[in-house]
Amino acid sequence: MLTAWHTKIPMNSITNVSIVVPVYGGTAALVELCARVGTVMREAGLSYEVILVDDHGPDDAWTVISDIASYDDHVRGVRLSRNFGQHAATICGITHASGEWIVTMDDDLEHPPEAIPSLLAVGKPAQPLIYGVFPVRTHNRFRNLSSELMRWSLTRAFPDMNSDYTSFRAIHRPIALELARFGLNRPYIDGMLSWITSSVATVEVKHGERRHGESAYTFKKLVAHALNIFVTFSHVPLRIATYGGMVLAAMSFLYIVYLLWGRLTGIIDQPGYTSVMSVILFACGVQLTILGLIGEYIGRLMGATYRKPVFVVSDLTAPQERH
Repeated sequence: MLTAWHTKIPMNSITNVSIVVPVYGGTAALVELCARVGTVMREAGLSYEVILVDDHGPDDAWTVISDIASYDDHVRGVRLSRNFGQHAATICGITHASGEWIVTMDDDLEHPPEAIPSLLAVGKPAQPLIYGVFPVRTHNRFRNLSSELMRWSLTRAFPDMNSDYTSFRAIHRPIALELARFGLNRPYIDGMLSWITSSVATVEVKHGERRHGESAYTFKKLVAHALNIFVTFSHVPLRIATYGGMVLAAMSFLYIVYLLWGRLTGIIDQPGYTSVMSVILFACGVQLTILGLIGEYIGRLMGATYRKPVFVVSDLTAPQERH
């Protein structure tokens, strides 16, 4: 149900800021989100557009997006053909953006629109990437713990990546458009940004409260997301497999030397069947793990060879007349 905020709002021909919002399960907050963005942008004297990207979530987001776009000229809707994931949906929105600065934010109001001018105030061509960081998060304890563990792991796997990364970002247009040129079918925006620029600033932002639904990131999705990041953007798993294999080979060699020495000196009459089988099974387990890691990398290479699309757009909202 749409609220009374139905006044036809004109859009300027020049856009200063594009706000890109991937939509997945946050449909109930979209009307309020667009209203608050509009209020903030008008008070700041900035021309703007809101690009809502329907990532085929569990609810009928496209109907709500189309309704909002029908009465607000600032809102544009993009519908993907299937669920491609938050990062792919965000990149899709960036490719449709026309603003000099592009702000990315979630659809659940945990990223307060009122903080957008604070991010933009820090931005300049020499400072093209600004993250909104949250000193205190409103997530539950498990989500906060898993996020911190992920952040700790990523900052060690990617030394060049800013440790205060979030999905609430302001990106200068030339930098943002480079994200689409990678062509990765499983993109990770913050890892890609770390390849593009080291000029990063942060602005402390109060974390908003989610008032509708629950986070779409289940434990299974978080694990899959983490695996994709490490395999696609880091050689750390391969290095761990290499060093682990070297350590295992050294331990096995030393154990064989010990068995030979024991037999020659008479200390060991019969090498224990249990101990030998334990070593063999342990070695096989490590080898299979290493093969699995290599298989993940080969799978990513095959995906790149097949040129699988990052996203596919199935529908757009009708363009509104600009005044």
